Amino acid sequence: MSYTTDLGLYIDGSWRTGEGRDCHNVINPATGETLAALPLATAVDLDEALAATAQGFAHWRTVDVNARAAILRKVADHIRERAEVIAVLLTTEQGKPLAEARTEVLSCAAQFDYFAEEAKRSYGRVLVRPTGQRALVLKQPVGPVAAFSPWNFPVNLMCKKMAAALAAGCSIIAKPPEETPASTSAIMQCVIDGGVPGNVAQLVYGVPDMVSRHLIASPIIRKVSFTGSVPVGKHLLKLAAERVKRTTMELGGHAPVLIFDDCDLEKAITLSATTKFRNAGQVCISPTRFYVQESVYDRFVAGFAELTKKVQVGNGLDASTVMGPLANERRPSAIAALVDDATSKGAKLLTGGSRGDQGFFFAPTVLSDVPMSAKVMDDEPFGPVALMRPFKTFDEAVAQANRLPFGLAAYAFTENARQANLVADALDTGMVGLNSFVISMPDAPFGGVKESGFGSEGGPEGLDSYYVTKAVHQY
Repeated sequence: MSYTTDLGLYIDGSWRTGEGRDCHNVINPATGETLAALPLATAVDLDEALAATAQGFAHWRTVDVNARAAILRKVADHIRERAEVIAVLLTTEQGKPLAEARTEVLSCAAQFDYFAEEAKRSYGRVLVRPTGQRALVLKQPVGPVAAFSPWNFPVNLMCKKMAAALAAGCSIIAKPPEETPASTSAIMQCVIDGGVPGNVAQLVYGVPDMVSRHLIASPIIRKVSFTGSVPVGKHLLKLAAERVKRTTMELGGHAPVLIFDDCDLEKAITLSATTKFRNAGQVCISPTRFYVQESVYDRFVAGFAELTKKVQVGNGLDASTVMGPLANERRPSAIAALVDDATSKGAKLLTGGSRGDQGFFFAPTVLSDVPMSAKVMDDEPFGPVALMRPFKTFDEAVAQANRLPFGLAAYAFTENARQANLVADALDTGMVGLNSFVISMPDAPFGGVKESGFGSEGGPEGLDSYYVTKAVHQY
């Protein structure tokens, strides 16, 4: 299928196209070619979206939870029916292999199905009081939401926010990334066709700083949800603090992986090398800092590097491609600078380290014996780079894993059950994977600690973030 050029904003029940608005060029990261021009929201557009979302909330919050759930299940059905078309759009504008894109789209349907049912279980409480008196604890929707999602998993992360907000009875203005408008707009069309009113769920694109400032400053918006970098998250927190708005922040990470000498080494090598280069390493929970116990260090590094050399890089629409391009033209240069810095300080380049001839490609890269002075040991590379360092003791490994101000995800491989329990307790992160990198599911909380943010998306905790708690006392 061909890429759509009919892009627009969805505000108050209608799609709005160029009509004199400034535009953003959407680029195919595999070729560097321009795909389409995306119209960007003006201040007038945003004001109209805000007015509509206030009206939408007044209605949607009163809709019976079973009726809301039925609509969300219809949304999920539409997503599944159109999964292949949406996946092709996602691969074309974001770069990831088609198989990964397909999985991401189907995860959106799973989010809507999960929250459709979870909303029915958001119970309050009845407190013990003397006969004739009542005290109730109620959960009520927080209000209109401004949701900002990034380009690495554009449809999944938009749906995580949208499905939970709608299930709770909130209205929402979604601002997905300008790099991937066709796939996110296609998901929005599923939301519309599923029966969500046009003033309840709206979609805007625009200059990120202008849009975020405008929406967050409005008294209509009661909740801000953001997934993205630590610096931008801190900026939005300051904006939200001016009006004391509720926030959920899922920010960056720099995930450590602890490889103990009692692990199933072949399994650890295979899973690590496979997972590291998923979505070209552009994953906030991507395994990146590999700390390997000395006795198995050489075997792990050699095995990891050998598998990395076999990773087929190419256009994501090619069935043989295992890793596609990076998502935009800024990323290859940023990755190259980090690799050059590391090797100049003594790191060994085992494979990769080079850019492609066209598009935004960067070869899967393995660096061993990376010194602590290398910038990449402190700065999240957010790309296809794996860093290797040996360790001697359990305490040393945990100290290295926890030393950064980030705390999103961490992983450990060990066959010792006691050691698994100890390391899970010791790792200072919001999520831990033991002998697995699978840590993101609709029914599980997803979030970090320290500068990786706070609050959760996914699971009942993700739904709770769209409620306020009210106590009602009756005498």
